[in-house]
Amino acid sequence: MTDPTGGAVLGADGLRRCGWGDSTDDYRVYHDTEWGRPVHGDDALFERVCLEAFQSGLSWLTILRRREGFRAAFAGFRIAEVAEFGEADKERLLADAGIIRNRAKIEAAIANARVARDLAGGLDALIWQFAAEPGRPAPRTMGEVPAVTPESTALAKALKKAGFRFVGPTTAYALMQACGLVDDHLADCHVRTGAKG
Repeated sequence: MTDPTGGAVLGADGLRRCGWGDSTDDYRVYHDTEWGRPVHGDDALFERVCLEAFQSGLSWLTILRRREGFRAAFAGFRIAEVAEFGEADKERLLADAGIIRNRAKIEAAIANARVARDLAGGLDALIWQFAAEPGRPAPRTMGEVPAVTPESTALAKALKKAGFRFVGPTTAYALMQACGLVDDHLADCHVRTGAKG
């Protein structure tokens, strides 16, 4: 049951979660096992950059439910392989019902792979320099969770300067949340507290 204040909700399994994290089975698993946990490695972060870009204008649930399709279509998000995609790959992707068939986003993913491949120091180092300072107070309600922060604005600028596309400040903040650069699990959420109930 959703708490009208936007605080953590008590799930049928007796665990308190961020409200969105208890709304569907797909979200429950993603919330409990992945969202907000540190993600490292250039290919792993490239996947997240791509998925956040494909999510723009859509619900995250739409992307989450097609994630395996995206992985199959984009060679497991291995940067070196995606960077070599050509016109035939673009046409293949545009015909693939297992992903979001948006030409601009598909072309951005391929272009972003080329940027990531050639990035001095790597994607992991570029992204993680914008991690939020530890000790930030835990949000108590979803209303306290920002959509954009100075760090996400700076990360978006750095990514754009490097040549990445579809990486505005809001997308950059969603990336930061998903990859553990910031912990936006609510104060009473079992993932944050490690506690039940």
